Amino acid sequence: MVSPTSRRRAVKSCVEEGLGRAAQACRALGLAHSSYYRGSGVSIQSLEKNRRIEELSERHPRYGYRRITALLGREGMAINTKRVQRVRRAEGLQVSRKQRRMKRLGLSTAQRHRACENNAVWSWDFVEDQTENGSRFRMLTLLDEHSRRCLALHVGWSIRAVDVITVVEAAMARYGKPGHIRSDNGPEFIAYAIWDWLERNEIKTIYIKPGSPWENGHIESFHDKLRDECLNRELFGSLREARVVIESWRCEYNERRPHSSLGYQTPEEYAARQTNRVDGGCAPPNPAPLAAAGVRGEPGAPAPARQQTTNQNNSELLAELQF
Repeated sequence: MVSPTSRRRAVKSCVEEGLGRAAQACRALGLAHSSYYRGSGVSIQSLEKNRRIEELSERHPRYGYRRITALLGREGMAINTKRVQRVRRAEGLQVSRKQRRMKRLGLSTAQRHRACENNAVWSWDFVEDQTENGSRFRMLTLLDEHSRRCLALHVGWSIRAVDVITVVEAAMARYGKPGHIRSDNGPEFIAYAIWDWLERNEIKTIYIKPGSPWENGHIESFHDKLRDECLNRELFGSLREARVVIESWRCEYNERRPHSSLGYQTPEEYAARQTNRVDGGCAPPNPAPLAAAGVRGEPGAPAPARQQTTNQNNSELLAELQF
């Protein structure tokens, strides 16, 4: 902390944190009191040039200061090469010799949106576990985001892109074709074979950002239930045993396990009711808010017709209150 600018910044920090007055901080850091209140002599044009240097350097991290100077010259900005180098060095934007390799990302063909009906959005992902002797195996999970129904749980030592296509095709033959599929940027999901197959079947893709598992929250919540209720409780002696036990748990999850976000219906019950609805399944699945508002019966059921006579209205109101 040698330059006056650094000392001025330190004094300002001390004052903002309440460590002392400006005069005391200036005396402790050896900064003249008048220098602390001195206004910046940097012009607005100079600040704009520095900002543009930073923007281009961040947009092109592998460009050196000479190339950035050339880009600024094309924009009609007269600037010295040494100044560009000095600004980049002060902001830590020099070109690093060790370049971090970037992972290839999937290309989303649709915007993020919430599933409003069955087969609107499916999610798929992988989970790993191991047998009793330490051999690791993988599981491909396929979930309907609207009904929370687990459409497939494929277990294998290794799962390739061809295996993923086979599992999804079997699920489509049983449940129908989805409109979108949401996933992360795993190598199996961004393989060219997957892209070509999805394009042929006119299924749009929604890839989440790297390092953002919360964008695929439905499948992550399902994985938590799978691990807590099945994987952490079972000790698999072989891959065949793992397949039988995990498939048995999938059937129990779909057909007998009440789901809190579905009004404590099973996913199969909720999916069947949504299929028979006429409102597209966009009403809230949890009936608790409707019950609190005084609405009874099914959320999609029409209200019973009432007569307009005063006596009948009063008698019906009294009967409801007694009920």
